[in-house]
Amino acid sequence: MKESGKAYNRVVIKVGSSLFCSEKAGLDRELLGNIVREVCGLLDAGKEVVIVSSGAIALGMLKLGFSLRPKELSYLQAAAATGQSILMQSYFSLFEKHGKHCSQVLLTWDDFNDRKRYLNAKNTLKALLKLKSVPIINENDTVSTDEIKFGDNDQLSARVASLISADLLIMLSDVDGLLDKDKKIIGVVSKIDNYIRSLACPTAKKTCVGGMITKIEAASIASSSGIPCVIANGKSIGIIAQASKDPFAFGAWTVFVPEKGCLAERKRWIAFGSKAKGTIVIDDGAAVALKRRKSLLSVGVVNVIGEFASGDIALVTNAKGVEICRGKVSVSSHQLNKIKGSRSEKEVIHCDNIVLV
Repeated sequence: MKESGKAYNRVVIKVGSSLFCSEKAGLDRELLGNIVREVCGLLDAGKEVVIVSSGAIALGMLKLGFSLRPKELSYLQAAAATGQSILMQSYFSLFEKHGKHCSQVLLTWDDFNDRKRYLNAKNTLKALLKLKSVPIINENDTVSTDEIKFGDNDQLSARVASLISADLLIMLSDVDGLLDKDKKIIGVVSKIDNYIRSLACPTAKKTCVGGMITKIEAASIASSSGIPCVIANGKSIGIIAQASKDPFAFGAWTVFVPEKGCLAERKRWIAFGSKAKGTIVIDDGAAVALKRRKSLLSVGVVNVIGEFASGDIALVTNAKGVEICRGKVSVSSHQLNKIKGSRSEKEVIHCDNIVLV
């Protein structure tokens, strides 16, 4: 299944907190050291590596004496602020042992929502890779309320992989991959459908959010971006080297096959790089036109939900709430409410700024 001559030279690795942070023993420096050693092996082989690492909140909880994940936002932010320095110091010292460098990069949704900041983040990461410094990325949980309440580093890793046009995404966890109903590893997932989603279940761990559900959603983002995604057990020695050499080789992991005809970089930003600010409800005629790659006109708009400005991303649904596409709007929600359903033929979203579901 591997493309002829395909080289996986730019790799994004997501490291889950459940791998190296025990609720009782704290940081497992030996296991984290094994991961760093394998990453350094990739660097020595000429590959570029970005790490998206969980663990700040979990480490901060342990340091501050929390036995359960706090519900109050300010305490979560305090845990993140405390744990982030512990996390980065661990990475810095471990990479230094191998004569390598790493860098801290904290991102929020705003860095993806705004197109200019999105491109700035992309350029910064590529500059770090060029300078042979491994970016260690985490959500900026000390200030980003949405990220703490709803976010997860699985999906962040997929968005980062899409951002830098990675060749491969590896999500390391404490499980071997996606298991079927008989608890056997599913080696290859060619399509993420309802059956595949039904196999996922949320985690019950106290120190982290996510689970297999968020990994499958992350794999969906990577697949749509043309990037193969591997879910593997980070406790298995050599797993990073093996999966990076050929993710489609038989191994103890699950690989999600990238879609054919993947989205171009700019449309990946529309689809995955930014949060939708509102919803535009359209009639059946407009839905048919959109599926024929036409622009969305005001005459086909039935309702406007939420507030957005010109240049924001909005969801487009039919009257039943089924998402049809998302796109970069040319008018604000205030303006659209005035002209919806009118015969002005005002262009609400240009066809070049639409990504169909």
